[in-house]
Amino acid sequence: MKEFPLSKVYQLIEPGPVVLLTTSYDGKANVMTMSWHMMMEFTPPRIACIVSGADYSFIALTRTEECVIAIPSADMAEKVVAIGNCSGRDTDKFADIGLTALPAAKVSAPLIAECFANLECKVVDQDFVKRYNLFVLEVVKAWHDPARPSPKTIHHKGYGTFAVDGEDITLDSKMP
Repeated sequence: MKEFPLSKVYQLIEPGPVVLLTTSYDGKANVMTMSWHMMMEFTPPRIACIVSGADYSFIALTRTEECVIAIPSADMAEKVVAIGNCSGRDTDKFADIGLTALPAAKVSAPLIAECFANLECKVVDQDFVKRYNLFVLEVVKAWHDPARPSPKTIHHKGYGTFAVDGEDITLDSKMP
């Protein structure tokens, strides 16, 4: 073993797929790229996510307490990076990047038509926001595109490098 820089630890333990988080505040829809999230509970489905206080989406999420987590497939990788490389403060990302906003059923944030799944979420806990920028979300409505049964997702490995999902394997499991 060799010592590893602490500044690169996140590259080793990066969580699930890169997702897009949409918000709507003061009549303006926005979208950000996010990879710092994790499942917390199955029923009801709860997700924890980090949204930096420097992100434009932070204000909308804090004030409206709702969002959509849209899950893009690997074929959207260039758009996902473009979304992450600009700010909603001065960019209409939906128009500039070519995303189609669809109305959600239970939140004001839009779904993204190009994504294979969209999760409408409400913030259920902000206890860790001041200290860690960590929001606890509950999924209140979920959508998927049945025409895309096995899409590949991208996973951020740091500094512009991504991995694409590999081969699926199925093993015996006692999980329900």
